Amino acid sequence: MDMLKLTSPQATGKRALNRIRNRHAILRAARDCFQEHGYDNTTIRDIVRRTGLAAGTFYNYFSSKQDIFAALLSDFLTSLNNDMSQQRQSASSTQEFVYRAYLALYSATAKDPVVYELAHQNQRALRNLFGSDILGLTMLSLEEDVRNAMTRGLLPAVDADYLCAAFFGVAYDTSMLVARRAHQKPELAQDEARTAAEFSTQLFVGGFPALTRLSSEG
Repeated sequence: MDMLKLTSPQATGKRALNRIRNRHAILRAARDCFQEHGYDNTTIRDIVRRTGLAAGTFYNYFSSKQDIFAALLSDFLTSLNNDMSQQRQSASSTQEFVYRAYLALYSATAKDPVVYELAHQNQRALRNLFGSDILGLTMLSLEEDVRNAMTRGLLPAVDADYLCAAFFGVAYDTSMLVARRAHQKPELAQDEARTAAEFSTQLFVGGFPALTRLSSEG
């Protein structure tokens, strides 16, 4: 359990700031350890040693390694889902809708490739914690936004389930490639995200005329 979330919202001042810094230090250390040693091979002792904090301090914030994994993913997914939904809902054209959705995902992946790769490599732990895999979690609000876009005329009125599955399919392996390349060349991470978003958009939008004809024939 992430102990910081149990503190009173009235907590202020130096003590509260120190708790925030310590939590961030633990999460940064965990991210680095997971990257270097893998999730299964990392111990709490490895994480604590990297933070420079007292050993007992760790348990003021997290009760287990699994809790750290959950906190890293929760922070990542909350920010990503909010950004993706906002981008999709503000789109005014078909191309904008598709491009913004992919760019939000790939940009988040490029910015924090370790967390994204960690999620892919630990799908069983992810399902135990959240009941879904990484793409299911990053696309939580996609179906609702797709149906709204159909109503607004931004997307063809086809089977929404198939359309969402197609979004997932393009995003799944492409996002992993973005993470891998961002890892290798972090200075080009955002350029990689934009390139991937443009590629995915052109691939996807290019098929919409045929889908529209299919819809009219059905």
